[in-house]
Amino acid sequence: MPAPSFRAAATRVRVPATSANLGPGFDAFGLALGLYDDVVVRIADSGLYVDIAGEGADTLARDERHLVVRSMRAAFDRLGGQPRGLEVVCANRIPHGRGLGSSSAAIVAGITAARAVTVGGTELMDQAAVLALASEIEGHPDNVAACVLGGFTIAWTDEGHEGHDAHAVTLAPSTQVVPIVFVPANPVLTEVARGLLPPTVPHADAAANVGRAALLVEAITRRPELLLPATEDRLHQDYRTPAMPESATLVATLRAQGVAAVISGAGPTVLALTDAGTADKLLAEADPSWAAHRLELDLEGAAVLPLAP
Repeated sequence: MPAPSFRAAATRVRVPATSANLGPGFDAFGLALGLYDDVVVRIADSGLYVDIAGEGADTLARDERHLVVRSMRAAFDRLGGQPRGLEVVCANRIPHGRGLGSSSAAIVAGITAARAVTVGGTELMDQAAVLALASEIEGHPDNVAACVLGGFTIAWTDEGHEGHDAHAVTLAPSTQVVPIVFVPANPVLTEVARGLLPPTVPHADAAANVGRAALLVEAITRRPELLLPATEDRLHQDYRTPAMPESATLVATLRAQGVAAVISGAGPTVLALTDAGTADKLLAEADPSWAAHRLELDLEGAAVLPLAP
């Protein structure tokens, strides 16, 4: 492959927050939400400059260890070579360590930005290749699929294949579905939440989740009145309760009120899928110890946008 050429103009990439699992769809389902990180990238003469505003500004590395930068480097390798220098400016709005896909957003932003600043990058790396690389870096495809594609996504991996082994389809959620997120003050590491999961589960629990996950596809796309039964889970949420007891209590409280509430991803954010009227009621009654937000559904996924004036 010949050495790539790079665009001189700065490029802006916008990536959405995501919620994975949605109850029964463990490591398979994802939903893109209207809360965004922005990354602006420019090819420089030399070196690396990283600036961060918003979430993680006080804690994230500003060097090659930054996840956006690492993802860009991986993408540049696939695209044929590294640029001589990089300037990366991140405006982060997605909370970190809360189960809203902040790491997936960083990964997808880096790959998308690298592709955008490379001349012919879209032809050299199609959307399937973006998803495959993002899944490879993240380790699983559920969040990155929703971040790349937008909407409601179903992701899977072909084990034993090299290259593009992560796949996903995207479906449009019903316009009647209104997401509410309840974000707690303290994070929970994904590694901690995953470490609480048992190596095996009862066959009856697995069978129950298969049925609910199948129902959720119908509920979230066409019949939102079925969301409460469709979001029942036996595979992961109860096992994670010791790491997030307050989140588990909130899920149980909301579900007792007829609201389809789940742990968002690995938690501890709680996601409620409801209608407009119920959303307003939940926001009005929300405990002030939680940051409660009504979000739009994102249907576009990762996007390259004009620079803001």
